[in-house]
Parts: sequence; C-alpha cells; structure tokens
Amino acid sequence: MVEALSRPESSAGFFETERLDRVYREEAPRMWRALTAFSGSRDIAQDAVAEAFAQAIRRGEAIRAPERWVWRAAYRIAAGELHRRRPLVPLTLEVSTPAEEPAWELRSALAELPAQQRAALVLHYYAGYPASDIARITGSTAAGVWMSLSRGRQRLRRLLEVADD
Repeated sequence: MVEALSRPESSAGFFETERLDRVYREEAPRMWRALTAFSGSRDIAQDAVAEAFAQAIRRGEAIRAPERWVWRAAYRIAAGELHRRRPLVPLTLEVSTPAEEPAWELRSALAELPAQQRAALVLHYYAGYPASDIARITGSTAAGVWMSLSRGRQRLRRLLEVADD
C-alpha cells in the first residue's frame, strides 16, 4: 500500500517526467559537447540543451521517443541561434588554451566547415546517428547527409593536415 502511494502508477505524467529525467542524465552531457562542437559556443549549446528539455517537459506524453526528439530539438535550436547571430558574429572557437581542451585543433577545424557539414559530422561520428536520422534532424535528405559527410571529411582532413605543418 505504501509503495502505491509513493509511485502513483496510474499517473502517466509521473513516468514521463522520470523518463525525461533519465534521458537528461544519459544524454545531456554528450549533447552539450556535440552542440558545442557544432556551434563553437558553449553558451549556445547550453541554451539549446536547456530549451530542448524544457520544451520536452511541456509536451510530455506527446513525445514518443524523447531521446531522438530532444536531440533534434536541441540541434534545431542551436542552428536557429547560429543563423540569427550569423550577420553579427562569425563562428569562433571558445577555447582559451590548447591545454584546456585536448581536441582544440579538431574543434577549430570544425568551426571552419559549413554548418551542414559540421552538423553531419558531429551528429554521425559523435552522437552516433545514421544518415536517415541526421536527415530528419537537419531537414535534409539521406543523400544530402552522405554528401555533407563526404565533403566534410575531405575538408576536415585538409584543414588538419595544414595544422600539422
């Protein structure tokens, strides 16, 4: 009887909140790092992750796959913010010293890529999404994602080779 009171199984909202809490604990740090690499801004990444989870909480049971939904929402929020800021500020890397960030050369090179290529690379190689999911997240096609991956890898390779010289 006490268990039934502490965990109201008839309340679907309780389980939705618990599920989102689990997704937040498991995905938010990785999502933040991926969005930081995509946007070049810790602030944009932090705001996008927070806003995506806030929207997920408001939508509640309407979301069938919260992990995928939150990733898509966070990416779109970050992309929208980059687009809004584009005329004002060029994409820069917010890293103060190479010792602070071991992958600073990679992150710096990512900042040089067009947004679509950067998104495809980060979502595929860091977040582990297949091309079809990346297409849904970015509003592209699977073929477009494969093209962005190919071109992004080539450009990244050239940028990193120059950095090694």
